[in-house]
Amino acid sequence: MSLSLEFPKGPITKIKGTCLCLEGNDIDTDRIIPARFLKCVSFKSLGDQVFADDRKEKNGLHPFDIKANQEASILLVEKNFGCGSSREHAPQALMRWGIRAIIGYSFAEIFHGNCISIGIPCLTLEEYNLTCLQQITKEKAGKNCSINMRKREIVYEESKFIFSIDKGAEAMFKSGNWDATSTLISQLEKIKDIKAKIPYINNFES
Repeated sequence: MSLSLEFPKGPITKIKGTCLCLEGNDIDTDRIIPARFLKCVSFKSLGDQVFADDRKEKNGLHPFDIKANQEASILLVEKNFGCGSSREHAPQALMRWGIRAIIGYSFAEIFHGNCISIGIPCLTLEEYNLTCLQQITKEKAGKNCSINMRKREIVYEESKFIFSIDKGAEAMFKSGNWDATSTLISQLEKIKDIKAKIPYINNFES
């Protein structure tokens, strides 16, 4: 569990780390973070609960429990990852575990959007290239993988892969505009100025 990683902030153009393979299609958000953990009042502890039920079933052999994967920050998935409910807790849990990028064949739309909003790029590869990347990860566990968002390139040892990313998401990561809260705070004076000019929220008489 990569607790030492800082949370994403600002423009995201390069990501470097080790990979973790999670096999299986249609892995839904209820598996990523079971519903009983949604009652939390903050996201802080969700990293410990990611894939809680799957990990219990695997009895220490789940990819998120294997010792060699504990510092991984790049998650390799397959088809339709993040389907099911729209809970934002799913990407929040992955981020708090230490995941900073997800590479797969396809992603559920709402999950993809929730990842963008917290600074986790979801990158897609053709099925053959994804299989090759998974195989390299299994053979060379612990080796660093580099993601270059400007070149749309993944470099793992001597192998290179060109990924796809939604153009809107790509622009937000390159500019840093994925972080809506920071964008709002940076425009605070303009917001105050506009507020002062709106008659129906100013100068009310008591």
